[in-house]
Amino acid sequence: MSHRLLILGCGYLGERVAHAWQALGRSVTAVTRSADRAATWQARGWTPYRGDVCDPISLANLPEVDTVLFAIGYDRQSPHSQRAVYVDGLAAVLAVMKPRCRRFLYVSSSSVYGQPDGEWVDEDSLCEPTQPGGQLCLEAEGLVHAAFPNPGAAVVLRFAGIYGPGRLLSRIETLRAGQPLTGRPDAWLNLIHVEDGAAAVIAAADAVTPSACYLVGDDEPVPRGDYYRHLAALVGAPVPTFDETTPAKRGSGGLNKRCRNTRLHAELSSTLRFPTYHDGLANAVQVPPEPRR
Repeated sequence: MSHRLLILGCGYLGERVAHAWQALGRSVTAVTRSADRAATWQARGWTPYRGDVCDPISLANLPEVDTVLFAIGYDRQSPHSQRAVYVDGLAAVLAVMKPRCRRFLYVSSSSVYGQPDGEWVDEDSLCEPTQPGGQLCLEAEGLVHAAFPNPGAAVVLRFAGIYGPGRLLSRIETLRAGQPLTGRPDAWLNLIHVEDGAAAVIAAADAVTPSACYLVGDDEPVPRGDYYRHLAALVGAPVPTFDETTPAKRGSGGLNKRCRNTRLHAELSSTLRFPTYHDGLANAVQVPPEPRR
């Protein structure tokens, strides 16, 4: 079992992993560019490391650890391109950490799948992403596996859409204003509550012989229309309408795919706290869930 964790990308998901890791009595080092965040993390008992994946020189003194979690999302305010962060930044980290860690966890995305017609996909399904973000994630996965070819040394976690407290505010405002949502209501959403996502990361770090890849999603892909109608009911908003002539911000305008989490359950003994959106949305908007029938 590993005891020292290095997190690159200590944001919405990474912070929850850090808290959970610390609660197990283990040490956490987290990389940040911000002096203010470094001070906050120091006060929490984490070890901050000032560095930037787009500045390889700043990574030279990254510590030797048991497990690395690379969970960097793209900041649209960044002066760097997605490729500079997702591929070049990852390569810089791998160059330093390959001899300094026993396991490397990479948070990828279910966008590596390009299936457009509602097909079920799993870890063995063909990956032909159609969107730039998915293409870069797939390229990054290849870098991770090339750097850590031994079984169990690298684990790719293909996350579905992460949701939870604080992540739905803009959508709630849109719903309450009665504004149409873009995209098709019959397109599939694949989701994972952030707490269950953090638990999956911890399980992958602790697994004795993990697989090279896991799809991290909940038990029930849901049509967008059902999801947003349920969210609207929870927050007292009008029944949502959809502008199907404008594709959703994320997606090609098709039906998307449905992600199967069988391996997650079978190999990581993952019992989800929020197995479906019915369970998770109430928590995300802090509304007591209704009894399920």
